[in-house]
Amino acid sequence: MKTHGKKYRAAAEKIQAGTLHTPKAALEAVKTAAFAKFDETVEVAVRLGVDPRHADQVVRGTVVLPAGTGKTVRVCVIAVGDKAKEAEAAGADFVGTEFIQKIKDGWTDFDVMIATPDQMGQVGQLGRVLGPRGLMPNPKAGTVTFNVAQAVKETKAGKIEFRVDKAGNVQAAIGKVSFGLEALETNFGAFMEQIVRSKPAASKGVYVKTVAVSSTMGPGVRIDTTPYR
Repeated sequence: MKTHGKKYRAAAEKIQAGTLHTPKAALEAVKTAAFAKFDETVEVAVRLGVDPRHADQVVRGTVVLPAGTGKTVRVCVIAVGDKAKEAEAAGADFVGTEFIQKIKDGWTDFDVMIATPDQMGQVGQLGRVLGPRGLMPNPKAGTVTFNVAQAVKETKAGKIEFRVDKAGNVQAAIGKVSFGLEALETNFGAFMEQIVRSKPAASKGVYVKTVAVSSTMGPGVRIDTTPYR
């Protein structure tokens, strides 16, 4: 049976077990309980009342976190001509169709790929490499678009993608422990608003069942879901 270390147990003692918190109180508890020597990521986990086995109950979307993610996002754009120039001007790290061959050769030193629709015929050949890593461009995620400048800027500014897993859970990173409480609260609010807006019409009963926030190494803190019902 797995047991937690002394630091984790000490952090868990600071959390009121079984208590449902407001988002502000929960995030404050996460910051207080964080004990790692590195700047831990603050994560939110939501259990939804959906059955992802049915296509009409899959919850998926994107949201731009107002305070950013705290991470430097490396963006690779597959585009040509004016669209490639737009991507470069918007701050993309890697631009051009020459990266298609590099990826075939095993290069994947980027976090997000954006491609224009006219290049998806070539990008589609990279499915075996990009798919398992979650890097394949997708229209629903806004990463297959002719508006590459906006896509690059939003990604750099803190745009994240979320998708429900087989068990009906959605997890996302909403910042760092070093963020101010207001910044974390703003990001959390934006994320939950998008989760609520993404409710499938086929979903019946309670949609948002449980919500918890935690740091990378720390214990989870439960949040009152009443406002999301």
